[in-house]
Amino acid sequence: MSRLWVSGYRSYELGVFGNQDPKLTILKYALKEALQNQIENGVDWIITGGQLGVEQWVIDVATDLKKSYPQIQVAMMLPFAEFGGNWNENNQALLTSLKTQVDFSATVSEHAYQSPQQLKNYQAFMLSHTDAALLVYDLEHEGKPTYDYLAIKAFMDDHPYGLTLMDFDWLQESANEYEENHRESF
Repeated sequence: MSRLWVSGYRSYELGVFGNQDPKLTILKYALKEALQNQIENGVDWIITGGQLGVEQWVIDVATDLKKSYPQIQVAMMLPFAEFGGNWNENNQALLTSLKTQVDFSATVSEHAYQSPQQLKNYQAFMLSHTDAALLVYDLEHEGKPTYDYLAIKAFMDDHPYGLTLMDFDWLQESANEYEENHRESF
């Protein structure tokens, strides 16, 4: 069994502000290609959080990939109880919908948010319950994933753990490939 933690930028960090944004098409295409590669190399659990952005998009992509790879399992782990409770109604509804689509969903802490320690505990949980990580993160463009990246790098100092970074160059290559594959012929 091989378990992959997937995370990355929040939607606002990538300038994606809706499901019709063309950037989202490219991001999901890149995620699909990366996840297919991971699955074909033995990953059978895709584990992510519920943050708006990469984590939620991964759930969409991974649940869609189950059509071709029925053996994969998708899990949503949330850092604390009542996660997303302060979001607007539409985002709360989306989170609730995604929870019904995954094979497993739970919270790491049974308590509502109390301190940043819960987020560190979440990272420790994710690291100890996965074998590798896939981060949509560019070292030259810090953001929320920086914290996960630093935790992963520190963990890798003492544990065998894989890390794949999907940086902006990777995403640009994916955009070029997508355009090439979807170019209309005249």
